[in-house]
Amino acid sequence: MPGSGWLVMDVKGLVRKYIGESVAPSVGEQLADNSSLTGQGIVDSAGVLELVAFLEDAFGIRIGDSELVPENFDSLDAISSYLERKRVPAPG
Repeated sequence: MPGSGWLVMDVKGLVRKYIGESVAPSVGEQLADNSSLTGQGIVDSAGVLELVAFLEDAFGIRIGDSELVPENFDSLDAISSYLERKRVPAPG
């Protein structure tokens, strides 16, 4: 799935599966797209870094320090939106 051809549902499904298998097995498939991962205690700060490493590997991207903000990684919706923005080349 790396590269520019991923789909929103693929992103959410892949991240949901990763969280269910590696971070919070008790949450897994019931995780709503808009659930706050940190606010609900699903991931802590170390978990966010692990999630970022997973996303970099899974999607072949680099995530800069300035991009490590809750708005980009606090829910499946936020992650999907962030990856969509990351996928589209910046103008110019």
